[in-house]
Amino acid sequence: METSQLTATFAALAQDTRLEVFRLLVRHEPQGLAAGEIARQLAVPHNTMSAHLAVLTRAQLAVSRRQGRSIIYRANLDHMEKTLQFLVRDCCAGHPEVCEPLMNTLAGCAPSEENRQR
Repeated sequence: METSQLTATFAALAQDTRLEVFRLLVRHEPQGLAAGEIARQLAVPHNTMSAHLAVLTRAQLAVSRRQGRSIIYRANLDHMEKTLQFLVRDCCAGHPEVCEPLMNTLAGCAPSEENRQR
């Protein structure tokens, strides 16, 4: 990942509403949410929400698809994974035990083996 893309990612998340939108989309993976529903849940006017969603999409944090008359947004977890990998790539200067608490925190998000087989 290039530094400029990482900067765009953090710039997009450096605003309260966009950060909440991204977190909401993560909670609704993999089905996503319609733009209107995102606006309703966060009590943000539709036109303002459209601008926020455009910023998140340009930063590759969200992806969209049309479903009938609605646009469904999803979190781009692949991009978030690459962002996190970039941040911890040089973690701990060759001492992985120092990063173990961080890795354990992230591992808590992974699906269990049972859920992966479903």
